[in-house]
Amino acid sequence: MHNMLIEEYNKIISVFKDGINVLKSKNFIITGANGLIGSYLVNYLLFLNNTQNMDIKIIAISRNKNKLIEKFGPETQNLKFIEQDLSNNFELNIKSDYIIHAASNAHPVAYSTDPVGTMLCNFIGTRNLLECAKENNSRFLYISSGEIYGSNVDHNFTEDDLGYIDTKDYRACYPESKRAAETLCFAYNSQYNVSFNIARLSYVYGPTITDTNSRADAQFLRNALNCENIILKTEGLQKRTYCYVADVVSAMLYILLFGKDSEVYNISNMKSIVSIKEYAQTLADIANVKVVYDIPSQIEKKGYSKAKDSILDSNKLCNLGWKPNFTFKEGIEHTFFIIKATNNVFLNKDKTI
Repeated sequence: MHNMLIEEYNKIISVFKDGINVLKSKNFIITGANGLIGSYLVNYLLFLNNTQNMDIKIIAISRNKNKLIEKFGPETQNLKFIEQDLSNNFELNIKSDYIIHAASNAHPVAYSTDPVGTMLCNFIGTRNLLECAKENNSRFLYISSGEIYGSNVDHNFTEDDLGYIDTKDYRACYPESKRAAETLCFAYNSQYNVSFNIARLSYVYGPTITDTNSRADAQFLRNALNCENIILKTEGLQKRTYCYVADVVSAMLYILLFGKDSEVYNISNMKSIVSIKEYAQTLADIANVKVVYDIPSQIEKKGYSKAKDSILDSNKLCNLGWKPNFTFKEGIEHTFFIIKATNNVFLNKDKTI
């Protein structure tokens, strides 16, 4: 295991102090287990088993079981795999303490080429998992997005903001289905008393980024890892609240353990508010390459967000006692060097998705 990852895992433990022991012998169902967030969470829980004797049981769900095996190795007593397309109806009769729904199309080309699948995974998948939570008295954590806030307001987005989204734009398939799934969580709580929380994520980055991701930061990363200049397809003036994946995972677990039932929490690092151009330049400096400008393809333009700035206020979560561990530069450095050392699949992926 890379030394940087060991450092990250130990820092997450430090966020909880002795509170992490609450997870001992608990059962988790995690969707999107091959994804940026889900795969990091699975690996972290396995690390707790190996180093803290936690005996956590994990059911990892993905559309491709073979990729799960490639990523995590063969199944064990504490790690089982389920292959399931969440866009389809399914039943999941598995006892669990926690269900974390982290599966979703989450990059522009996916929105452009599969808007129906994007919506169905977010809504039908959430319904079926809520049914499982209802039947097994599980605590449900829905991983939502800051994109549900839609058009800008004149301040940082808080959990009480209601943004505008143009439902006629098919790219609304992502934020609108996330919003509908959030409402479904509240409906299940009201009608069936299902215990849940919602985590609205800012822009997440890290070494577990998938090889098919078409977001701008993923394309920057491919360029940098291949010692090529970073291609910027806009002026890059939009500001984002970025959050390193290790901090996102610690925040998700913090919400599960300490969050108030049926509350929504933004997950962001308020000290990592940078423009897309600044993101690109930081990565370019680490990789010793340059930032150059290019015109996006039409299919890429179709999937781009229309929002200008997107800054999530995480004070509600921080007031619970959570805090991020990694600065923006540290997160970028860890992302670059961990992938450089360990992830040949992403490193060799054609940068033109």
